[in-house]
Amino acid sequence: MSGLALHSYWRSSAAYRVRIALGLKELDWRTAGVHLVRDGGEQHSDTYRRLNPQGLVPTLETDAVVLTQSMAIIEYLDERFPEPPLLPADAAGRARVRALAQIVACDIHPLNNLRVLQWLRNHLGADKGQRNQWYRHWISEGFNALEALLRNSRATGRYCHGDTPSLADLCLIPQVYNAIRYECDLEAYPEIRRINTACLELDAFAKAVPEAQPDA
Repeated sequence: MSGLALHSYWRSSAAYRVRIALGLKELDWRTAGVHLVRDGGEQHSDTYRRLNPQGLVPTLETDAVVLTQSMAIIEYLDERFPEPPLLPADAAGRARVRALAQIVACDIHPLNNLRVLQWLRNHLGADKGQRNQWYRHWISEGFNALEALLRNSRATGRYCHGDTPSLADLCLIPQVYNAIRYECDLEAYPEIRRINTACLELDAFAKAVPEAQPDA
């Protein structure tokens, strides 16, 4: 497929997930930068809203369709380009991987999204220290559960599920990046730290890090 354009912000963890997927699939794509802060946020422009009415990143433009929501985009890519697979072949494995991924994508990330932090500041008057406390709380809530699930399952391997990266790793590694950025104490999460190190040894993960992006 030619003409893949990822509308992305370098520090967006949702866009980060998709970048990893594109890298693992070894697809050719280009970044269309959407600065979420400059001039009040380029995601609010009429031009971008016509592309993505939610005004969020990422958005993936293909030759045939415009896709929104990172998890939907990743599953689309996995169906269109099945090698290497991002979900296990068995139903129980797929359910486990999706559950691990959704702890991040559905329970941690939405509460710590930029627009939530901005709302806490602008409407509730939360200062930086209070916003950081909020951020760290929800990461620890999710990571406590993730660590237990990873530690107590024989399905955990070099990565979150077995010895090949999956959708769960695509969600976890950007969240670890955010946790480090917000100076969360990760000492209690040896499995998460181990998996993060293993993933970042792979080119697809290393090339997807925020600082390596053209709009950084």
